[in-house]
This record gives sequence, C-alpha cells and structure tokens, in this order.
Amino acid sequence: MVKGYRPSNLKEALELISKEEVILLSGGTDLMVKRKRCSGVEPLFDKPVVFIKDLLELKNITFKNDILTIGAACTCSEIANNDLVPEYMKEVVLCMASPGIRNMATIGGNICNSSPVGDTLPALYALESVLVLESLSGKREIPINEFIVGPGKNIIRKDEILKEIRINIKEFNKVLHRKVGTRKSIALAKLSFMGLAKVENGKIEDIRLAFGAVGPTIINSKKIENEIIKKGTISKEDIEEIKTKYGEIIKPIDDQRSKANYRKGICLNLLGYYLEDLM
Repeated sequence: MVKGYRPSNLKEALELISKEEVILLSGGTDLMVKRKRCSGVEPLFDKPVVFIKDLLELKNITFKNDILTIGAACTCSEIANNDLVPEYMKEVVLCMASPGIRNMATIGGNICNSSPVGDTLPALYALESVLVLESLSGKREIPINEFIVGPGKNIIRKDEILKEIRINIKEFNKVLHRKVGTRKSIALAKLSFMGLAKVENGKIEDIRLAFGAVGPTIINSKKIENEIIKKGTISKEDIEEIKTKYGEIIKPIDDQRSKANYRKGICLNLLGYYLEDLM
C-alpha cells in the first residue's frame, strides 16, 4: 500500500517534500500513463504520493502590469474558461486531449512532464514564459527554455514545487497555432507549430516561432527571430532563407506516430505559410 499525503497548503507540502522522497501528483493524467502496468493492475507508485492539485496557492490566474500569472495547478479547462487568458492560449489548451482529461490535466503537470510533445510547450516557449519554483529556502525564477533540458528531463529539485507560470503578454495581430496529429485533440501531436507576430504598417515589430515534437526539446531560436525583426520586412527569398535556417535546427526522429522527414517537411511548410501571411 502506497502512503498518500494531502497537504492543506503550499507550506505544508514543501515541508513534506523537504523531509521525504515523494511523487508529486496534480492532475495525474501523465503520471498515471507513465506508471501504468498490465490491465487490471494499479499503476506503480513506488514512493509516497503528495496530492497538490487543490492547493489554493497553485490555483490563481491574475493579470497585472502586462504579466499573466497562471498557477501551476490550474487545469486546462480553467485556463480555457478564464477571461484573463488570451484567445491564442485558450486555443492551445483546447487542443489537448478530451474534455474529461482537460478537467483534470494541469499546466504545471504538462510542463514538469517535460515531453517535447507537450501541447502547451510551444506556446509557452514562444511567449518566453518564466517558471516560479518554490522551496522552503525561497523562490527562483527560471525561463522555460532553461528549465527543460531533454525529453522528460528538467532541473526542478526534489525539494521544489512549480508554483506558477509568468507570461509577459504582448500584442500580437498575426497568430497561427497548428497541432498535427491523428486527430485534432484526442491524440499526441506528430508535430506542432506556434507563430506569434506583431505587424504594423507592413513592418514586423515582433515575432515568436516555436515547434514541438521535432527535437529533444521545443525548437525555437531567438537569434533567427531577432534577424527577422531587424530586417522588418521579408521577401519570398527571405522566407526560403529562414526556412533553411530552421531546417538546420529542426531534428525530428522516426517513431510509431510519424516519420522524421514528414515532421520536418510539415513544420517548414507551416513556417512558410505563416511567413507569407506576414508579407
């Protein structure tokens, strides 16, 4: 029998994890799959489980001074139904799984699972999100692209809990999100794309691009984005050059869901389609 803890607040949860090796469980939609065994046998949890989904400190969604803060235990449904959340973020979470799963799955779980297939991750990378990790010794803020270091791997310490995600919301008037999978939502992504840009009077003033499921982590390049912004406008020749540059860093693999060349080709097609719209 596995021991379970249900702390009443964040401080109590942090005290628990500082004393004992545990498994943190929020929505559990990833963990139950990762730890499943054969049919009819309960999932394998080999350490005590700490349930954190209902901690009020992890459930807030606020917007102040252009910063959207989303508590790590907010479910996809809660995010999609909150008026403070931009429509492009709502579209992302509504592409995840089924309504029942969205009622359980949390944004913090999607981040800490750290899969390059994670549905929220391309948008969070493109938006340059900052993660707030808390322990008894204090807080630290980590950009999401520094937090995730490989498939299923991140730098959270065993005495830390992801408390919230902070996003500096900018004004984007050119948005494209695509999740390519067997089905629109109830399937893992073969690849995904997030494009965000602000175009004023024909000039590209800001652009963010991110690709999911085509590398060990989410693929994006601030260097290429800054080159596009510096240029201000793009031609068809520029688009081909940009596609070539991204083609060098998009490195998908073959697996049971798709082939590498298909993934890469579709990513570059989506990129080209999006950039043409900016022209």
